[in-house]
Amino acid sequence: MTGRRVGSIDALRGLVMLLMLVDHVRETVYLHAQVGDPVDVMTTPPGLFLTRSLSHICAPVFIALTGLGAWFHGSSHTRRETSMFLLERGAFLVLLELTVVGFAWTAEFPPSRFFLQVIWCIGICMIALAGLLHLSRPWQLAVGLLLVAGHNLLDGVVLSGESPFFVPWAILHQRDIIELGAGVTARTSYPVLPWIGVIVLGFATGPWFARIRSEGTTVRRLLTLGAALLAGFVAIRWLNVYGDAPWFVAPDALTTLMSFLSLTKYPPSLLFLLATLGAGAVLLALFEATEDRRITAAIATFGAAPMFFYVLHLYVLKAGYLVAYALYGPNQGEYLSVPNLGALWLLAAALSVPLYFPTRGFARWKRRRRDLAWLRYF
Repeated sequence: MTGRRVGSIDALRGLVMLLMLVDHVRETVYLHAQVGDPVDVMTTPPGLFLTRSLSHICAPVFIALTGLGAWFHGSSHTRRETSMFLLERGAFLVLLELTVVGFAWTAEFPPSRFFLQVIWCIGICMIALAGLLHLSRPWQLAVGLLLVAGHNLLDGVVLSGESPFFVPWAILHQRDIIELGAGVTARTSYPVLPWIGVIVLGFATGPWFARIRSEGTTVRRLLTLGAALLAGFVAIRWLNVYGDAPWFVAPDALTTLMSFLSLTKYPPSLLFLLATLGAGAVLLALFEATEDRRITAAIATFGAAPMFFYVLHLYVLKAGYLVAYALYGPNQGEYLSVPNLGALWLLAAALSVPLYFPTRGFARWKRRRRDLAWLRYF
């Protein structure tokens, strides 16, 4: 497995990129219908709730696969080389978020606010993993489980801006706004503490994943893992005492179910991670079982060059929206929006086609030009 891509991993990564595209289309042309975190089930229509909730799988799966990919990288490099690679690529991603990615969201230069979102988060997680990979595997598993399962015990720790620990705590666990001076602020959209646990667990499961693939038991083992995580989610959520805000029984069954599934992403609760990583394990098993099929290969194309696709789709969405707004103006208050969720999904599907070809071209070029060291950052 060392030295070549794993098709099922690329396919799962590609699927979450496509779901992310749907969510970012929503955030571009459906902003007149805002959703909160967790989604407010009393005010959000079921279709919009489902559209938003499907995207929840994206960040957990991507960060877990980043950890798994780091293990595969380390299987053909020394620990020091792997650590340095993670440090360099993590710093690159942080810089990318603060510049190229941030501008794609705001189209503002110089920016008055930095949004520290998922690319920043992945970069910080990689930097943290650069140090944590030097621990033994049992300690990696212990640290990862502690951060994922135990961080909700810290939910009651809320610091004000006057505290000397406010900035690091806002980065780690408290979603907040940091004043940088001269009227510039930073929004810690993705507090990183539990995400560090996710990337460490992804890295620590690398030997297990390699072994079950060599044994030919990947599908069965992944389905078992996914079922166990999902069962754990249902059991803990049913108890309604830990891991997220309580759910409630509504007058109708659908609203009750939506309340049960309305989970906190920023930072991700234990229940959020159990549900999304459990679903991710099941999907990875399905892609393992269908790795040689054409549709799986097509989806895997988006996962073979995820950073290229990520940056490209942001600029396509921003440019398309600005042009459309200039031509037609707003139609929903201050926003230009599509008329319904069906149109939103159709637009996302239509955009995936022209985005597919440059992504495929970049992935192929990257495979051919292994002599260009800078390409490994993408």
